[in-house]
Amino acid sequence: MAGILFEDIFDVKDIDPDGKKFERVSRLFCESESFKMDLILDVNTQLYPVGLGDKFRLLLTSTLREDGVPDDGDYLNMDQGPSLADAFEYVMYGKVYRIEGDEGPGDSGRLAAYVSYGGLLMRLQGDANNLQGFEVDTNIYLLLKKLAF
Repeated sequence: MAGILFEDIFDVKDIDPDGKKFERVSRLFCESESFKMDLILDVNTQLYPVGLGDKFRLLLTSTLREDGVPDDGDYLNMDQGPSLADAFEYVMYGKVYRIEGDEGPGDSGRLAAYVSYGGLLMRLQGDANNLQGFEVDTNIYLLLKKLAF
């Protein structure tokens, strides 16, 4: 589908390993099942509680419209038609602020994309082929849905 940048299932491996910094936010350390990507994600746990060992589906997309037509990021201006957000439990809108590659000899072809969702941060790191659609200063949506396993 047009607009989708990345999609996978993630396992929560650790939560706040350096201690909890904020009352309502936790930093999740996760690993993907299919593409072996590493994810560090800040989540408002007051709105969306997440526990160690939880699995969730993550979708990163440039638009919430199911037809893939770009939107302006203004939720109030969205028409009342179907939205990708309808199938998810937690949605954030942010901006890619940095993309960097690993310089080590054994890590060639690995990239990390950094996104800020209004101060809640995300780092998605792994094979560069899985991060091809990411560009600095582009806006993206993050959508999460917990999975029963």
